[in-house]
Amino acid sequence: MAIKQLARKKDGLGLWSLTGLVVGSMIGAGIFNLVQGTAEAAGPLATIIAWLITGVGMIFLILSFRNLTIKKPKLNAGVYSYAEAGFGKYVGFNSAWGYWISAWIGNIAYAVAVFSALGYFFPDLFGKGQNWASVVGMSVLLWSVHLLILKGVKTASFINALVTAAKLIPLAIFLLAIFLSFKVGLFNQDLWGLAGNNFDMGAVIEQVKNMMLVTVWVFIGIEGAVVFSGHAKKRSDIIKATLIGFAGVLSIYVLMTVLAFGVATQKDLAALDSPAMSMLLERLVGPWGAWLVNIGLMIAVLGGWLAWTMFAAELPYQAAKNKTFPSIFAKENKVGAPVVSLLVTNILVQIFLLTIPGTEGSAYNIGISIATSAILIPYALTAFYQLKVSLQEKKTVKYRAFNIFVGVMASVYAVWLVYAAGMQYLLITVFLYAPGMLVYVLMQIKNRKKIFTLYELLLAVVVIALFAYAVQQLLAGALDDTLGIKIADLIGQ
Repeated sequence: MAIKQLARKKDGLGLWSLTGLVVGSMIGAGIFNLVQGTAEAAGPLATIIAWLITGVGMIFLILSFRNLTIKKPKLNAGVYSYAEAGFGKYVGFNSAWGYWISAWIGNIAYAVAVFSALGYFFPDLFGKGQNWASVVGMSVLLWSVHLLILKGVKTASFINALVTAAKLIPLAIFLLAIFLSFKVGLFNQDLWGLAGNNFDMGAVIEQVKNMMLVTVWVFIGIEGAVVFSGHAKKRSDIIKATLIGFAGVLSIYVLMTVLAFGVATQKDLAALDSPAMSMLLERLVGPWGAWLVNIGLMIAVLGGWLAWTMFAAELPYQAAKNKTFPSIFAKENKVGAPVVSLLVTNILVQIFLLTIPGTEGSAYNIGISIATSAILIPYALTAFYQLKVSLQEKKTVKYRAFNIFVGVMASVYAVWLVYAAGMQYLLITVFLYAPGMLVYVLMQIKNRKKIFTLYELLLAVVVIALFAYAVQQLLAGALDDTLGIKIADLIGQ
């Protein structure tokens, strides 16, 4: 976004402003349902293993961002610019497209989270946040956020302090409550999350895999400082902000998910209604705990919604300026807000909101899983580019070997994430990426550029083949459980 009100080039964002963006984008709706999502996926020890893998993997991604901001300072549009510089125009377009998709689908999850919290106060009206009354409310909020951003980011920036307090106060009380209520015997009751508390390597690995989409979702945002890197006062602040934000948020996530197994069984935690934190705190301290968490959640999620709408608008805007996205996305209003990028983004969100009442299961969990799957490709391409840049450096360059190691480890982690997500989410991701090919082709024709190089053409053929297979699986009903919608019933209607 042309964030002229937030960070004019002459002063820019300082360390703590960048840190606030990173923390603000990471701690959102996800943390309020993290206990339930964790217990649904894994037992206590598998949870610890999953956080260890995620923590190490994310550190290598952070170091990759650090190295690239130093070695490639002109690539200040962030994530997509690395993919384009390393692997060509079409790959760069897909990185931008995937990042954008992840952001606006994540906003759908935010919307469900808000109205699941409101459902606690008004159960007859909003239920669990997935009925038509909720969709009407979501739509009103969606376009209210839209208008707020159109007025300029400075108009919205005062909300940050309130949002931060709304997140941290309930979190602090929740952590204190589960710490004081923690029972060692209950925690040890089912360490591996398996019948009889028996160890089974295959089952534990499966639990760890199931945790990956959960853990990555709550860390989406580590690239936040990089997305706004062109507006940083000092480039050295970018990595500092990311590391500070990451370390603090990781500590909170590990404590709350692991300690929760000492106050309730895995089965009980997995069965908690959304928002899980409020339901569990109500059991521990009474109704006031649920009130506190639900109010905090609504404020925090609205802040996260605002932040991710800003992120969603920033990347198409920057990509359009670089002719990676259609030029119309670069259009601004008088205060510098990207009007077309915002409008298209929120129209897509609105369309998907209308599908929520027909969703079986948790629309929130489905939303975060799809949003996470969509962003895995941009993350992977960043890791691959970090490796490529390091390998191409002269052997005399300082820290070359270390940077190669970072690139290898970040790439391994990225590939592991795609594998852990599974084939069904890969196919759903293909559904979301494939339409972008048409946009890309039309844009290249308009700009009188060569559409594909040879290897890009081969890549496009692979995408088309996967898309055809995904359509076949969709029509066969193989993706019904993942999407939460019975396709055969929709076709029958």
